[in-house]
This record gives sequence, structure tokens and C-alpha cells, in this order.
Amino acid sequence: MPLRRDAQRNRERIIEAAREVFAARGFAATLDDVAHHAGVGIGTVYRRFPTKEELIEAVFSDRLEDLVTLAEQALATEPAWDGLTGFLRTSARWHAADRGLRDAALSMDEQHFKTAGEQMVPLLEQLMERAHAEGSLRPDTGFRDFPIIMAMVTEMAQHSEECRPGLYERYLELVIDGLRARPDNGTLGTAPTETDVRAVMRECVPGMKPVRPSRS
Repeated sequence: MPLRRDAQRNRERIIEAAREVFAARGFAATLDDVAHHAGVGIGTVYRRFPTKEELIEAVFSDRLEDLVTLAEQALATEPAWDGLTGFLRTSARWHAADRGLRDAALSMDEQHFKTAGEQMVPLLEQLMERAHAEGSLRPDTGFRDFPIIMAMVTEMAQHSEECRPGLYERYLELVIDGLRARPDNGTLGTAPTETDVRAVMRECVPGMKPVRPSRS
């Protein structure tokens, strides 16, 4: 059944407020924060979105599709090195500007964003395989390095943006330089496992589940 016009307006107001709040604070923001920013009561938020996960999914599903499209464009780029580094730079810029998008992208293994993750992973795996085949990407790197690299760079962006906007780009370029295949590449040691990556991502992204406010 379609929502009444006033209910639909409230839903749209809540989603727009959530975009702004999550962009500034990431998933650490609460539903109370969203309600305050939207100018509605917390009960109104809970009626439209009974859980924080549902609101996050409503806000970021389309944004993650933008990342999937970016990965598709990167895979179609020649040489593969340009596609890979272009994807890294653009996605890092998006994540630096929107903490919520960053947290969503680092949560693609979770059920809420599983569809986007299932689309993204094969694209980036193919892109890295192509870069390995052309000899541009150092051979001891793999797909599981990718989310950890993005977590490191975007964490830097979040903590430096107020004091030195764009400083993360310096360190992103250092990482990109280190990814390039060279005869004198050093040894990286043991690659991370899937379990390692999941554990790191859980530490990097604030919990999605809220604590319901007291109604006493």
C-alpha cells in the first residue's frame, strides 16, 4: 500500500537527513542524530525505519551501485593499471567526502550490502588479474589487499580533513607507487586471509545496530 503523502514526505526527509548525518559521522551516527537533523521525533524515524540497518540500506544501496559502475568502467579501461589506479583515486575521493559511503563500502561482506559486494568482487578480481598479466601490478598482491588499502587511506582522510584537507592523497599516491611492479620490489610477507580482512573491516566500521532510546 502506498504511503500517505505526509508519511512519504517524512520518509524522504528522514532519508535526506540520514545522508547528511552519515556523510559527516559515518555509521557511528545514531537514529536520534538523524531524527534531530530531520526535525522529526524519534518515534517517526522508528515507524519508517524500525532498525538502523534498514535506514542505512535505504540510504546507501544506490551509492554502492555507483561504486559498482565505477569498477565496471575501470575494468574496461586500457591499460589495466590506469583502470586500477583510477578506481583507487576516485573511490578514495568519494569515501573521503562521505564517511557513510566509506563505512558502507567496507561492509560489503555484510548481509545488508551483499548484492553490491557480489557484483564488485569479480570486477576488481578481473581488474587485478589483468594488471598482473600486463606486468604493471606487483605479483605478490591480491584482491584481499584491496579493502585493507582502502581502509587505511580513508581512515587517514577522516582524521586529517579538518586540519589538512586532501592530505590523504599524498599517502594514497605512496601506496599506488608501492603497488607498481618493479625488479627491486621488496617482500611483503604473508598475504591476509579472508578471515583477516573481515576482522579488520569489523574494527574499521562502527556498529550498525543502535541502542533504542529510553521512552520513560
